[in-house]
Amino acid sequence: MLTTGVGKRKIHYLFSDGKEMAEEYDLKTDELIVRKWRHKSALGSQGQWQVEVGDPGPSLQASPEEEIIKENSSNPVFTRKDTKNSFQWRIRNLPYPKDVFSVTASSSERCIIIRTSNKKYYKKFSIPDLDRNQLPLESSSLNFSHANNTLIVSYKKPKEILGLEQELLREIKKLKGTGEGDVDCKTQ
Repeated sequence: MLTTGVGKRKIHYLFSDGKEMAEEYDLKTDELIVRKWRHKSALGSQGQWQVEVGDPGPSLQASPEEEIIKENSSNPVFTRKDTKNSFQWRIRNLPYPKDVFSVTASSSERCIIIRTSNKKYYKKFSIPDLDRNQLPLESSSLNFSHANNTLIVSYKKPKEILGLEQELLREIKKLKGTGEGDVDCKTQ
């Protein structure tokens, strides 16, 4: 299903195994803004959306009893925002200097590992796009920077991913959507 809104193109995929994927693209730049997945539970009910790319967005309004305990606003916030040529993760609220950080790719575990020498932050995460396409994780494609209390980790997209993204974008542009309407698309 394809819908268009103000400045966005939204695509909703339904897969034969019961999985759903929703993506939002910027109409001007054709960049991916949000990708989220939903799986059916063992009993067949719809699960919660899991955000793969983009900000998770505001959570549902909690009742007063649930607001007694909540996450500290100064905790690190981990989000993914891709560019045309790289996968990119941003971790906000990390006030340490760049030389404290170590960012490595572990090909045996198929993940990226972020460590600080002061032992204040540690994070392991995979790149689902590489896993879905069974592509290797290469250390030479990884780099990072730090500015304004934000660590930015970038991984250069392999040519196979860039080709798939261009082909998908061509197919999406062929579909005609209306301002707030839907376009029927084949089930994947």
